[in-house]
Amino acid sequence: MLDIIVGTLEKLPLITAFAIVGVIMWISYAIGKLVNNRIHGSAIAIVAGLVLAYIGGKVTGGSKGISDISLFAGFGLMGGAMLRDFAIVSTAFGVKLEEVKKAGLAGGIALVISVIISTAVGAAVAYAFGYTSVVDMATIGGGATTFIVGPVTGAALGASSEVIALSVAAGVVKSIAVMILTPLLAKPAGLTTPAAAAVYGGLMGTTSGVSAGLAATDPKLVPYGALTATFYTGFGCLMVPSVGYMTLAALFG
Repeated sequence: MLDIIVGTLEKLPLITAFAIVGVIMWISYAIGKLVNNRIHGSAIAIVAGLVLAYIGGKVTGGSKGISDISLFAGFGLMGGAMLRDFAIVSTAFGVKLEEVKKAGLAGGIALVISVIISTAVGAAVAYAFGYTSVVDMATIGGGATTFIVGPVTGAALGASSEVIALSVAAGVVKSIAVMILTPLLAKPAGLTTPAAAAVYGGLMGTTSGVSAGLAATDPKLVPYGALTATFYTGFGCLMVPSVGYMTLAALFG
């Protein structure tokens, strides 16, 4: 009986992946309710996913984490760029452009300044830990911007897999920190309106972190923060491998 169930699940890998993620989300949100949503269910689910990916990589010794296990092969597609980008773009459908316009110049300035500061801080930390190559500094600096910008930068500049992994780790830490701290600091910081959420998304930049943090604060704010955070990611992917790299090369090359 068990062999039949496992065989069926292996034949439908993507459906299996969605079902498993659904169970993880259900458990994570239940845990979130136990702590009065001070830590949002999304944050708990992402940590659980990272733990499972680590275990999968250790067990298989492979390069694709838990998707190297045949039963969980669907995670390779579910966690890929196509569905990720679909999820990000879909958040824009809940946005009222009138509210986004209220963020206006402030949102744009926040986005540019935050990309510069995040890249500079990440590059400085990389240099302090002995990664003095301009390529390494730019890649890890990109990771401090978001865990998507880091790999994009590393791939464009030819960084090693070790450095790209570090850039992803830096972005994930930032994302989880934003998830946890946003609901705790939202009210003192005045994060209560769509315009404020749009500026906040431009400042923080991590779409997953901002979305989860705002969901724990006020679900109505999520589309506005996610929209500018998505622009932040795209802007970072354009600027860090080019302008960021050339600036670091001029300073340290």
